[in-house]
Amino acid sequence: MVLGLSVHAFTLLHTAISLVAIGAGLLFFIALSRGRWLGTTNAVFLVFTILTSVTGFLFPPKPIGPPHIFGAVSLVLLAVALYALYGAKLGGPWRRVYLATALIAQWLNMVVLVVQSYQKIPALHALAPTGAEPAVLVSQAVVLVAVAAAAWMTLRRPA
Repeated sequence: MVLGLSVHAFTLLHTAISLVAIGAGLLFFIALSRGRWLGTTNAVFLVFTILTSVTGFLFPPKPIGPPHIFGAVSLVLLAVALYALYGAKLGGPWRRVYLATALIAQWLNMVVLVVQSYQKIPALHALAPTGAEPAVLVSQAVVLVAVAAAAWMTLRRPA
């Protein structure tokens, strides 16, 4: 049991939270690359990305591994992003700091999405049963290129 839910139910909740975070992040960064700031979408992205990392730590104890490291790194990035957005109000260099930290947090979410997709979706798992096959590496490369393109399109804009 986790927070009064079965592990299965909690996993579904965590997955739903993660998908909302990823979807909101995608919408926000696509709009931002076109010069539009979607404040509510950004807030949903931040809240659900924080919830994704926090709920990831609530699963039954396992040895510390990549999920824990990703969660901790994401929370540190998000703390900096929150300060840049709300504390420094995106003034001066803080706009770029916000964008960089938020984009890296989005990228971490998407890396986990790819890994989990290959582990949990039968058709993808058949392509890459160990998770180290070329299909996974190509998928991760596509995600990295997409996030790098979003970074370039948003960070190149003047403040």
